[in-house]
Amino acid sequence: MPESRLGATLVIANPAAHSGKGGAGAEAVRQLFEVYDAATSRYELVYTAAAGDAERLAADAEGFDTVLAVGGDGVIHEVVNGLMALDQERRPRLGIVPLGSGNDFARTLGMTPNDPSAALHELLQAREHSLDVGHVVSDACPKGTYFMETLSFGLDAAIAIDTTDRRAAGTRQEGAGLFVTSSLKLFARAGKGYPCVARLDGGAPCELQELIFAVQNGPTYGGGFRICPSARPDDGLLDVCCNVRRPWLPHLLVLLGLARFGRHTGSRAVRMEQARHIDLSFAGEVPPCQVDGEAFEGTTYAIDVEPAALRVLIP
Repeated sequence: MPESRLGATLVIANPAAHSGKGGAGAEAVRQLFEVYDAATSRYELVYTAAAGDAERLAADAEGFDTVLAVGGDGVIHEVVNGLMALDQERRPRLGIVPLGSGNDFARTLGMTPNDPSAALHELLQAREHSLDVGHVVSDACPKGTYFMETLSFGLDAAIAIDTTDRRAAGTRQEGAGLFVTSSLKLFARAGKGYPCVARLDGGAPCELQELIFAVQNGPTYGGGFRICPSARPDDGLLDVCCNVRRPWLPHLLVLLGLARFGRHTGSRAVRMEQARHIDLSFAGEVPPCQVDGEAFEGTTYAIDVEPAALRVLIP
């Protein structure tokens, strides 16, 4: 363990995060590291300019003790995928300065969002914990992708993708408010669901008409909706929330409100499960799918958890 708090540190910052406040967040990191020698043994600060940059930079981070992701869940998702490309014994630990609209991974870690000074203080007092990482492959993407927080299919995925598109278009809404307005727009178009067959941990196949099938490593998505309120990122399991009945639109809206606080789990329309491996096969229309807020495609999916795969700094 290095004598400095973070050791040799690579800072990967998205300057466009949180409506352009990511640049100021990165500058706050730089100023702290310049005046507080005990924070790092050395550091490098690099900015992303396009999608995929953070993943590439993190994959080249061998030799660093810590990789610090400055931005929202999107840049964290990319950094995680870059780190997971490295052998585990040479994989730097992850720290985050959360600056985004959703900040669901920051909620899971208990970190202050959209306040770089507070997040840096928390990081310098943090301890290292080994967390699980989810992984999904599909027939359209056999390489797959990793996720730290959320993977979902159906209406909630369509909502997540819509919020991403609306942020890119410059909406002023953020967090739960953005998720709710996208939900209301898309729920009004809710149809019969997406026919699929699900198999958890090699068990019996279950035929479903999925409106929502969420696979969670942490409890929340959509800016704080507690879709799997009991999910823990260090228990070696993925939590699943799916509908087993197709509720009418008014009931669906009620469930949305209950999910804000994790109170939907008692509904007979919903099933909560845990698994280490999940197989999904969709028939007919290709379902919307999102991974940590990013669109993903396919009709057949294999989903796994990699226990204790990534060391993460947690206050």
